[in-house]
Amino acid sequence: MDDKTKTELEAATFRRLVAHLQERTDVQNIDLMNLAGFCRNCLSRWYREAAAEQGITVPDPAAREIVYGMPYDEWKAKHQAEAKPEQKAAFDKQHRL
Repeated sequence: MDDKTKTELEAATFRRLVAHLQERTDVQNIDLMNLAGFCRNCLSRWYREAAAEQGITVPDPAAREIVYGMPYDEWKAKHQAEAKPEQKAAFDKQHRL
């Protein structure tokens, strides 16, 4: 497989992952962090970092809007629930390592 095709497939995969996460608003970021070690905010940070490597500045709010499909504050107001004590405990345990 040539590099151009590989890049196109990776980009399509990223877009599909982002679309999936935008549809699955029931899945909280803390759940993603506890199960997979990354969340929507991580994806937006990785996006910003990749842009910076290319000499492109993408402000954090813009990167988050790409991943969330709306302004972050709007997403939080519509979809983010307070983390349950067991979710917080799992997060704390995982991040004490």
